[in-house]
Amino acid sequence: QVQLVESGGGLVQAGGSLRVSCAASGRTFSSYAMGWFRQAPGKEREFVAAINWSGGRTYYADSVKGRFTISRDNAKNTVYLQMSSLKPEDTAVYYCAAARSGGTIWLRLDDYDYWGQGTQVTVSS
Repeated sequence: QVQLVESGGGLVQAGGSLRVSCAASGRTFSSYAMGWFRQAPGKEREFVAAINWSGGRTYYADSVKGRFTISRDNAKNTVYLQMSSLKPEDTAVYYCAAARSGGTIWLRLDDYDYWGQGTQVTVSS
């Protein structure tokens, strides 16, 4: 069992930067692939970024490519999403997720086994 807790959300102006974190419980964190998703009001939850167990493979949605960076620190059981050049359309609740099969990266919601409660990111224009 893995418990995930996101933090670091908040209000930021367009063009600004923000880093959200996801702390995981459990000794097996380093074996999990991790992902970030987001859900804006009235919209479905969508994929943002993913990283494999070692951090050696990453993948991004086209909408955030070049602006967001996913990384992980297995010694701290934490995955990060560094967001820069933020736009109002990035406003959403951001969720981290963990997948037991850590050797690859996963893009779909149902690929993931565990989810956090989310952290709100609001980008003002």
